Amino acid sequence: MLRTLNYKINRWRLKRNVQRNFLLYSSVFVGFIGGLAATVLKFLVRFMEELSRNIASHLPFHIIYVFLPALGIFLTVAWQHLVNRDRMQKGIGSILLNIKRNRSNLRYNNIYSHLITSSLTVGFGGSAGLEAPIVCTGAAIGSNVGKFFNLSPYEKTVLLAAGTSAGIAAVFNSPIAGVLFSLEILIGEITIPTFIPLLIASATGVVVAKVLYSQQLFHLVTEGWKMNALPFYIILGALSGWTAVYISKVGGKLEKGIFTKQNRYIRAIAGGLLLGLMLLVFPTLFGEGYHYLQQMLNGNIEVLKEDLFFSQWLENPWIMLLFIAALVLTKIIAAGVTIGSGGNGGSFAPTMFTGAFLGLFVAYGVNQTGLIHLNTSNFIAVGMAGALSGVLHAPLTAIFLIAEITGGYVLFIPLMIVSAMSYVISRMFNKHNMYWEHLVHENNLDPAQDTGILNAINLDSLINRDYKAVNKLMPIADFFKILANSKANIFAVLNNEGTLEGVIWLDEIRKNLFNDLQEGRTVADIMVTPPAMIDHDEPMSSVMETFDGLDVWQLPVTKDGKFVGFVSKSALLSKYREVIIENHQQADIFAR
Repeated sequence: MLRTLNYKINRWRLKRNVQRNFLLYSSVFVGFIGGLAATVLKFLVRFMEELSRNIASHLPFHIIYVFLPALGIFLTVAWQHLVNRDRMQKGIGSILLNIKRNRSNLRYNNIYSHLITSSLTVGFGGSAGLEAPIVCTGAAIGSNVGKFFNLSPYEKTVLLAAGTSAGIAAVFNSPIAGVLFSLEILIGEITIPTFIPLLIASATGVVVAKVLYSQQLFHLVTEGWKMNALPFYIILGALSGWTAVYISKVGGKLEKGIFTKQNRYIRAIAGGLLLGLMLLVFPTLFGEGYHYLQQMLNGNIEVLKEDLFFSQWLENPWIMLLFIAALVLTKIIAAGVTIGSGGNGGSFAPTMFTGAFLGLFVAYGVNQTGLIHLNTSNFIAVGMAGALSGVLHAPLTAIFLIAEITGGYVLFIPLMIVSAMSYVISRMFNKHNMYWEHLVHENNLDPAQDTGILNAINLDSLINRDYKAVNKLMPIADFFKILANSKANIFAVLNNEGTLEGVIWLDEIRKNLFNDLQEGRTVADIMVTPPAMIDHDEPMSSVMETFDGLDVWQLPVTKDGKFVGFVSKSALLSKYREVIIENHQQADIFAR
C-alpha cells in the first residue's frame, strides 16, 4: 500500500512539475510530525518524573533516588539491545556523520526509539537532556520522509534539518532558535532555499506543541539590565568560556563510556547506582533540572534546599555559595555518567543547567559582598546562553533560544556580550564544538562546508593510471626517447616490485637538459623524491590540504605500499567545481 501511494505521489509531483514547491509541502508535514513527537516526549517524561518523585517522597531520606536511575538506564539498555538490536543511532554526532557519510539516510526505528529510551532514562532520574533525543527523532522523520519520496541527498538533508528545527522549536517553544540550531550545528551555512523550509517546519512544530502542550518551559519577568552590572556580565562571559571548555572535556570523555570492561547490563546498573549516590547528595541533579531553574528565575533560591538532608547548613550564605559552585561542577559529571553507562539523553540541558548555576554563582556571590545588588534572574538567564554558546560554538542559537524561552529580549546586550566572550574563549581551546570533536578525531571529518563537499568526492575516480613507469637504471638517452613520444610532465620511477622509488618532473629536466645528455648518466641521476605520497584511502580534504601546503600540482598515489597512479590538483578542483554546480542547481530549483 505504501509503495503504491509513493508511486502515485511521485508520479503526480513529476507530472505537475511541482518539484520546486514539494520541499515546502514536505517541510509542513515534517514539522507537524516533529511537533507531535516533541509533545509526546514531554508528556512521557513529565509523567514518569512525577511518578518517580511521588515514590521517593514516601521513603526515608529518599533512598529510592539511588535505585531509580539504575532502573531507567537498565531499561534503556535492554530496549536498545533486545528490541532495537543495537540499530538506534544515539547522539547528534551520529546525525552529522550520516549527513557527511551516508547521504542523510537515518534508520526508520530512530523515529520512535529515542522517544521511548530517553523518557525512561530522564524520567527515572537520569541527569541528561531531551534535546538530543528529540533532535535525533526529528532528523529521522525528515530523512525518512525524503527517502519515501525518493528525494535527492540535498533535499533529504534539508528535510532532516527541518525535522530537527521542528523538534527543538516544539520543546522550547522557540521557532527562531530551532532554525538557527539546524543552520549552525547541522548545515553550517545560511541560504534562502534552505532557510525557508526550516522556518516553515519550525513554525509548524511550535503551533502543534502549543495546541497540545501549551506550558512554557521558562518564564522570566525582568525590567532589563543596568549599566553598573556590565563589568559583572563581562566576568560571567569569561567564566562561561572556561566552563564551556570544562563541559566539553569532562562531558565528552565520560560520554564515551564508563565501566567499559563490563557487559552492558552491569555497566548500566553500576553507572545508575553511581548516579543515584550523586542524587542522594545533590537531588537538584535529578532529571533535566528545569523545575529548579524556573524556581530560581522566579527568585526562589530556597528551592535548592528541597530534599536535602543537610539543608540547615545552607542557611549560611557562604556555604550556599559553595553548594552552588558544586552544582556547576557536578551536573556535567552526572550527565556524562548517565550517557556513558548506556542511558539515552543529551548534554544540551545539562549545559543550560550548568550555565544557569554559574550565573547564579556570580550574582549571589557579588550580592553577598554588599557592594552592589545584581538581578539574580538576569544572570541565571544570561549564564545559560554563555554556556550554550561556548559548548555548541553557536552564539546565535544561544542568544535567541534564551531570549525566546525566557521572554528576556531586553537582555539582548548582556546575552550578546556573554555569548561572544564564551565562544571566543572556548574556541581558543576547542577548535570544534562538542558534537564535532570526536568525529574529527575518530572519523576524519571536518565541519567545514567545503570539506564536506571534498570528502564526498571519490579519490579513485581522479587517479590518472595512464602513466609511463621507468627503472632508475635506465640510461638517460633511452628515457628521452620515451619522453619524445609522451605528453606527460611527470614520470614514475618504480622497482621490480612496483614500489615507487622516485619521480621525474619535466620542469627539472628542462633546467638540466644539457647536463643530462652526458654519457653514462641514468634515470637515478635525475629522479627526485616526491614531496609527499597520497594514500588511496585518504579523505579528499586531507589531499587538498597536502596540495596547498606543498604548493604542487601532481602527487603520486599508493595503495598498500604499491604505486597506483598520479592525482592532480587541477582534476580535483574541476571535480570540486562540478559538485558545487550540481548542488547549486538542486538548490535553485527551490529558490525559483
